[in-house]
Amino acid sequence: MWSIYNDLIDSIPEDLTVLDCMLGLHWTLVKSELGTGTAMTVNGGQQNSSKYRELIGMSLKELAKDVKSWTMLEASMGLAAINSALNTPKQVSALTGQDFKVSANSEAANAFIQFLPDIKDKKVAVIGHFPNVDLLRKVCQLSVLERIPQDDDYPDPACEYILPEQDVVFITGTAFINKTMPRLLSLAKDSRIILVGPSVPISPVLFNYGVDTISSTVMLDQELVWRAAKQGGKIKAFKSGGQMVNIQR
Repeated sequence: MWSIYNDLIDSIPEDLTVLDCMLGLHWTLVKSELGTGTAMTVNGGQQNSSKYRELIGMSLKELAKDVKSWTMLEASMGLAAINSALNTPKQVSALTGQDFKVSANSEAANAFIQFLPDIKDKKVAVIGHFPNVDLLRKVCQLSVLERIPQDDDYPDPACEYILPEQDVVFITGTAFINKTMPRLLSLAKDSRIILVGPSVPISPVLFNYGVDTISSTVMLDQELVWRAAKQGGKIKAFKSGGQMVNIQR
């Protein structure tokens, strides 16, 4: 169950350090020598009564190991640490050959918009109630699974019944934080699997676990992202301070 986590952690260079970090209302940020990584701030899990740790200056790889913590705030920080090494323009350019620059048209690589032609009339499940997910209902047979269901959403235990029957499954990156990712990948193994959202690490490691497409965000304007996260921003900072990228297996 831990293999996907261990492989992501092992891909982080040993010589990187934590330069700054922040647990924001909606987003957790970590800055390393390579750039800024983000993950959704998730509460809950074990109640950690351990003493305060000084995170700034510690090994980035050590902080990244917190992604395996059952204290969800620690796991959020661990995933952001991983992404600070992976979801950066230099790293992703080396992986894709693509150049990145701040653009007003950051929605151009939005996974849901990009794949509308591919999911037409298919059975599609989305793990996590994303903004504008209802756009998909117009073109496919949609099931949305959510820990706190809205409207017609299914509660997340329904994944055991629904995912094996789908053609396409979109999975939020927060599934790494709450530790449901390995099971979700197993349940969706006969589907086309797309990991989506700023929390998703941009790493070919994920292709070894049945992932077909990574749809995440490269952080370009770090100052803007930090400022927005400090002020409780949700997604606007990523539209103007980052660029979405889709990578196929």
